Amino acid sequence: MLLSDTMRIGILTDTHYSQSLDNFGPEPRAFFSTCDLILHTGDITAPAVLDWLEQFAPLLALQGNHDTYPDARMLEFLAFERERWRIGAIHIADDNRERPDRVAWMKYQSYRDGEYDILIAGDSHYERLDYEDHTLLLNSGSALIPHQSSHRLGLVALLELTPDRGHAELIRLGETPGLPNPSHIGHIDFDRNGPLTASFDGSPIPIEVRPTGPSIRWPGRYGPDDQL
Repeated sequence: MLLSDTMRIGILTDTHYSQSLDNFGPEPRAFFSTCDLILHTGDITAPAVLDWLEQFAPLLALQGNHDTYPDARMLEFLAFERERWRIGAIHIADDNRERPDRVAWMKYQSYRDGEYDILIAGDSHYERLDYEDHTLLLNSGSALIPHQSSHRLGLVALLELTPDRGHAELIRLGETPGLPNPSHIGHIDFDRNGPLTASFDGSPIPIEVRPTGPSIRWPGRYGPDDQL
């Protein structure tokens, strides 16, 4: 973890819910009350979820493919900068693993610019945390329907940033009685030169040396060839 004077961005996606997250217990409130900024990457499905999140911190929100109601808070695409890190966010990214220039292609095809340091997506309900081609890739899975299961506590992500260092972490919100949380936790610590350490379910992930630079490959779901 980084020092306490960092920017703390709480990230969630694919809630598919129409009421307060307090209905799932104290864990969502405990997490989001620690954030400086909250990013919901889509498939919200009701304004009440955004209303609930806004009580904790400034909110950014994306419109997912299931968000068919009008709400000016939801955007199709987000590009912003925090602590001099350039961040792009979209609900569904065009992640073509067949391309040798996969990350560069995503930046231009989905995120509309080649200069991002961090790419964030949602939609799949499966968490993912990679580092490739000098870029952090993050999908926080689903906060309330992890791994396409049923409504229960799932996963959120925490992105901590200083001008020179970053810490990305996938965090289980908790366990809903009788409904196991299938999510995997993990982290990547990185600086301006690349990843420093990484883990998956508490075990270290090795840093690979690839033609595009030092890389981290997430082993979850279908393995390292799964899409963002």
